[in-house]
Amino acid sequence: MENTETNKHSVILKEYGKNIQRLAIHIAGIEDRDKRTQSAFTLVELVKQLNPQMKSENDQKIWDDIHIMSGFTLDVDGPYPKPEKDLLFKKPKIVGYPKGEVKFKHYGRNIEKLIEKAVEIEDDEEQEAAIIYIGQLMRSFHSTWNRDNFDDAIIIDDIKTLSKGKLHIDLDKVREMGLFETNTRRDFKLPSESESSSSVTRKKFNGGDRRRNGGHSKKRR
Repeated sequence: MENTETNKHSVILKEYGKNIQRLAIHIAGIEDRDKRTQSAFTLVELVKQLNPQMKSENDQKIWDDIHIMSGFTLDVDGPYPKPEKDLLFKKPKIVGYPKGEVKFKHYGRNIEKLIEKAVEIEDDEEQEAAIIYIGQLMRSFHSTWNRDNFDDAIIIDDIKTLSKGKLHIDLDKVREMGLFETNTRRDFKLPSESESSSSVTRKKFNGGDRRRNGGHSKKRR
């Protein structure tokens, strides 16, 4: 004979299984409040033992799930407030799509937002660093869209268009230093003359003479 009690309740949360749900319903029907509360705490610990992956879960989630499996009939002195049924099953609000067309679809809307933020930067050096970063992104997007016809001037013109002429960067500087290359460092600090001369001096005394002498310095006689 088929056990009608087993099939009486459909499984609400399948990750717990029917037996845990039956226990939650049984505990909700216990008349003594203290015993009912103690049994609920025991069920929470049982859930953690049967499902080790849930040990990392927030205890409040397990308590909320027990309330849900009991059909919100569980009334205990738990550590967390009973979840509201209306809030749990309330349909989320529809997320509206952004309005307005993207001017350059191969760049996407995020590039336009980055340019808007870059326009707001007051510091000239920080703004230039932002332009270079945006230019690197735009170059990578543009190269996948059109590999044959590409020039840094196109990127600069597009930046001017999207920023309504508020962002500027020198084309010769971009080409000479390869600023829109994705592997270019963004600090863009060139070594000073003193640093360059000291670097040459270190190379001369540390490595230059050894290379010319086969890796060994001549002994003085």
